[in-house]
Amino acid sequence: MIRNEFGLDYTQAGLVLSAFSITYGIGQLPAGWLADRIGRRILITVGIIGVAICGLAVGLSHTYIMMMVFLALMGLLGGGYHPAASPAVSSIVKPENRGAALGFHGIGGSASYFLVPLAAVAIASVWGWRGSFITLAIPTFIFGVVLYRIMRRLPNNTITSKKIDTSHSHILETPGRIRRLVVFIILSSFSQAVLVSVVSFIPLFLVDHFGLSEEAGGAFIAIFYSTGLWASTLGGYLSDRFGMIRMVLISCLAIGVLTYFFNLAPFGVGIGAILFLTGMFNFMRMPVSESYIIHNTSEKRRSTVLGFYFFGNQQGAGLLTPLLGYIIDQLGFNYCYTISAVAVLIVTLVCYILLRSSHNHD
Repeated sequence: MIRNEFGLDYTQAGLVLSAFSITYGIGQLPAGWLADRIGRRILITVGIIGVAICGLAVGLSHTYIMMMVFLALMGLLGGGYHPAASPAVSSIVKPENRGAALGFHGIGGSASYFLVPLAAVAIASVWGWRGSFITLAIPTFIFGVVLYRIMRRLPNNTITSKKIDTSHSHILETPGRIRRLVVFIILSSFSQAVLVSVVSFIPLFLVDHFGLSEEAGGAFIAIFYSTGLWASTLGGYLSDRFGMIRMVLISCLAIGVLTYFFNLAPFGVGIGAILFLTGMFNFMRMPVSESYIIHNTSEKRRSTVLGFYFFGNQQGAGLLTPLLGYIIDQLGFNYCYTISAVAVLIVTLVCYILLRSSHNHD
């Protein structure tokens, strides 16, 4: 609907998505650093309420530039949430249960990604796309206020990160561990960035190639995000028992292969199955990645390192989305899917080799 109102091509449509993603990625870096110093409660609150206020402003925008500015500001403020929230969740549970706990935490985000496209389409069919932003911003703001009041009742050291566990302060000093952590972040972030960029164009792909209505194309994406309602918990559970690196490698390989099959899948059950499977492996990967990073960093550095991880996820998606849009404009969707699949498989293979080498020489 936004594309049609402003007359955008695929590259410009990609830039609309990137306006949020790029600043959302940039916001992760100072947010992680701040969360380790001024406390997680403040960053979580700013992340939620800031998104709500900017979402309202996006809905009130009547020019392309104004909309882009508020989307960018939304990303910058929203960047404070994840680097603060994941360590807060992990600090409440035992280390052996972190994967499952972070998977349970991921259900909330997955539920919103699943439900919001359906709600937004329903609202937009009556009040337009601006009405969707405005209507959904209101409960988000209320939730931010309520959550802040709930967090004030929790133990202070859980949320504020004031109490530092110095017994593990040496955990980043081993060169081999640092190398593995860097390679692991690249592996997980790259597959996430590519898949999110590819999936972002699925509604336009369905509308332009299969003749779906705008409403149906927008709602179809809920299949991908619906898997997060259970796959996050499953991924965390399996990683606690079979190993975190193994789970992430399997997920990234599956994502690379399945991305190519967007070229071959017929409309209907075929596209739906690919969206379902890519979503499943992606959401299985997410809590495992966070758990691995938390497990391999000291308490006083967790939010900072997670900030780099989420920066890679979002910044990568922000940069790749308009690039994929350009590829689609020039070569078509088939080339876009093929190039994306090959890139994920190559990076996964290289990271696997580096992880083995780093482990052998540690």
